[in-house]
Amino acid sequence: MIGGVAAVTAAGLAYAHLETKLFTVRRVTVPVLPPGERDLRVLHVSDLHLTPTQHRKVAWVRSLAALEPDLVIDTGDNLAHREALGPLLYALEPLLERVPGAFVMGSNDYYAPQPKNPARYLWTRSGPRTLNPPNLPAAELAAALSGAGWADLTNRRDAVVVDGRRIAFAGVDDPHLGLDDFPNPTPEPDDGALLRLGVTHAPYTRVLDQMHADGAAAIIAGHTHGGQLCVPFYGALVTNCDIDRRRAKGLHGWPGARPDTPDGEDSTWLHVSAGAGTSPYAPVRFACRPEATLITFTSR
Repeated sequence: MIGGVAAVTAAGLAYAHLETKLFTVRRVTVPVLPPGERDLRVLHVSDLHLTPTQHRKVAWVRSLAALEPDLVIDTGDNLAHREALGPLLYALEPLLERVPGAFVMGSNDYYAPQPKNPARYLWTRSGPRTLNPPNLPAAELAAALSGAGWADLTNRRDAVVVDGRRIAFAGVDDPHLGLDDFPNPTPEPDDGALLRLGVTHAPYTRVLDQMHADGAAAIIAGHTHGGQLCVPFYGALVTNCDIDRRRAKGLHGWPGARPDTPDGEDSTWLHVSAGAGTSPYAPVRFACRPEATLITFTSR
């Protein structure tokens, strides 16, 4: 009996490690554009947690350019090693060269992952902390992405012009570290924007509320890993923030139901990516494949 349990456990762990390499592209449609407006295809990339030896992940990220998105949004946690910046920029190169984009930072753009007690994910912790100086090349990463023309949304507003159409953003630095400082409204409303989006690494409710009140048509977030270890037909057990577990990944509404339902008319669309990586100290996923998402914004 004991031998059988050990065999099943070993098989489960082996699959959970294998699943970290089963990269997939999700597709969702969000009807927020004015009637008759042509679609806008946005590639959402998050939580790569890249290390220099993850060649398969690098090749997969490079392949995403074949989706021909109109815009890329990167919601942070790109790095998991001090020497990963070069491989990351190589992975993103086909997108950086041809596609406009916007980005925010996550904790693992500033700080390298460390071994931690898995039980810590059973409770929520957020807010200002005593932080050491970053030990990952976050400044160099931001400079490289900005230098390629991507908008840095670190506690600021910006806009990107995509094929003659203006997309306005309001973004924050990582709420999981308590670094978020929601940017003040601009003196003049950005009424010329086709679409207004909120962008954050971690979908903490305080930030989602601010973005909803700010009038974002949709909010783009990552951080949760979709729960990372999920129970089939039940879903995520934890989210590593204060959002409810049923919104751990995928397309939802905030604060209520989806905006296309009768009781969700006053809600904002919310997309949370399950991300494409894990901490190198917990290289497992179960019922939660690594992902990027192609979001098609279409007319109402």
